[in-house]
Amino acid sequence: MDATVLAKIFGGEHQWQGPCTVILDADASVQTLGADSIGASATKSYAPRLVSGRIFADSVCLMTDGKALLAIQLQKIRHPTGEEVVRPTLTIMDPEHVVAIEFFHIAALTALGVPQPALRTGSHPGSNARTGF
Repeated sequence: MDATVLAKIFGGEHQWQGPCTVILDADASVQTLGADSIGASATKSYAPRLVSGRIFADSVCLMTDGKALLAIQLQKIRHPTGEEVVRPTLTIMDPEHVVAIEFFHIAALTALGVPQPALRTGSHPGSNARTGF
């Protein structure tokens, strides 16, 4: 992705932006699809792993020079005692390997200078019965 587009989205003065998904052209993320377990006779059963280029970030910041994109992921770990610990993980990415960025809101359109679309709140096209035939 072009560094100037990233600078428009994330700002150029070390501004942290809210949650988003950064998609890279590399296998950068490993997610567990379930829980590992130990069965009978101490047989280990590992849950499937999903390897992708999707980084689910709680906060993202573009360095001032545009040469690195920083992402922080917060992982909640629950200990057997019931205590919950939040562990931050920092990922430093090369902006040239960023393929796309997904936001859970459309406020990034304002940063790009694009007007927000008129969103329909009714039913989807084709779900209403057509009349007048």
